[in-house]
Amino acid sequence: MWRRKSLAILMSEASEDEKGLKRTLSSRALVAMGIGAIIGAGLFSLTGIAAADHAGPAVTLSFVLAAVGCAFAGLCYAEFASMIPVAGSAYTYSYATMGEFIAWIIGWDLVLEYALGAATVGVSWGAYLNKLFAHFGIMLPPEFTNAPAEGGIINLPAIFIVCILSLLLIRGTKESAFVNNILVVVKVIVVVVFIILGWQHINPDFHVPYIPEFVPAHIDPVTGEKVGEFGGMSGIAAGAGLVFFAFIGFDAVSTAAQEAKDPQKGMPVGILGSLLVCTVLYVLFSYVMTGLVPYTAFKGDASPAATAFAVTGYSFLQMGLIVAILAGYTSVILVMLMGQSRVFYSMSKDGLLPRFFGDIHSKFRTPWKTNIFFMFFVSIFAGFVPIKDLGHMVSIGTLFAFALVCLGILIMRKKMPDAPRSFRVPLVPFVPIAGIVVCLYLMYSLPSESWLRLLGWMGLGVLIYFAYGKSRSKLNKTE
Repeated sequence: MWRRKSLAILMSEASEDEKGLKRTLSSRALVAMGIGAIIGAGLFSLTGIAAADHAGPAVTLSFVLAAVGCAFAGLCYAEFASMIPVAGSAYTYSYATMGEFIAWIIGWDLVLEYALGAATVGVSWGAYLNKLFAHFGIMLPPEFTNAPAEGGIINLPAIFIVCILSLLLIRGTKESAFVNNILVVVKVIVVVVFIILGWQHINPDFHVPYIPEFVPAHIDPVTGEKVGEFGGMSGIAAGAGLVFFAFIGFDAVSTAAQEAKDPQKGMPVGILGSLLVCTVLYVLFSYVMTGLVPYTAFKGDASPAATAFAVTGYSFLQMGLIVAILAGYTSVILVMLMGQSRVFYSMSKDGLLPRFFGDIHSKFRTPWKTNIFFMFFVSIFAGFVPIKDLGHMVSIGTLFAFALVCLGILIMRKKMPDAPRSFRVPLVPFVPIAGIVVCLYLMYSLPSESWLRLLGWMGLGVLIYFAYGKSRSKLNKTE
């Protein structure tokens, strides 16, 4: 279970599978890729929920705290990506450095992150679609646009977008660098326009007190529902744990290491540069949003940006804002579904999952069976689980993966001190240890239900590994 994949095997597999990808991505292109993957539901949806449920106006500080944790993890990702400059993810890196079992744990966790991340964005996509229809006087039945826990029966718009994009992936549809750059420009323009126009309508009273007084977790006497910690440092940390979901896209940059012109320079710039740009935009965006309407108005609102922007009076721009958000969400869902299927496909090729998941369509050359499997899997969560619960599950899974990546740097420096590294994490062991501490602290701040779901998911993964993957691993057969 601790056997490792050699760097020689990884390089040969990359050359065979990727047909020798050309190193054409500049640092600027990598930053654009990171921004395109980061700006999504975390900003346009979970910001309002984090403000209403945990941090109030201090949700801006929640973004700063989450960004600090991401910066430590990002440095560790950069060393992995420059050391193993092949297409892949944390699953690939850990297989080469920490062994098969840890690779399985991270791979299984990435499935949770990507699949439920796609479901989360799908739910928010449906909420903004409802806003768009309402603008034209079309009211969709609430029982078919909300999860059962929210008074509905099923969220059909969320299921619709997941199914459509899954079918497109089966046909081999993918974004070109040109289209991705266009979407990045559109997203950034939307955020900047929101900040500039909304700033003029900020009501300072909505930011008082900026950090609300601490209220411990309790049972709401009216609804009977459990309410998490609110206000104070604990509320800010709980908000950071939730909005951490907003940053998960930066690890997408590391998957392009094989296509970077200069991994030593490009990967750190791409990962940390996109993180810095998005953090600044997130802080300004959340500051404006909580200044336009009271943060309590965002309670359970999956489309808070549209709710806040409505008070500015720019009705003609609000529709443009919603359309741009829908377009951006579509690309994020597509990337998440594609990333998830690629992880499962890689695990299947390594023998850790049934060959079924590695089957390639004879015409479209895509892992179509994996796409179909996750089309149903993601649709179930998108259609029946509230966005707040989905956001918590994705965030805790992401934090867990980042903590393991930071741990991997410590292990790799000890076990493989002489391995070539074109980029080295500075201040080791401080940076990786700090990354682990921040990630664990944010995980601790999340609701206990999120921990139970994570433990249940990882427990299922461990059972599958020992019952199936360990004995059928390709490395096991070659020993």
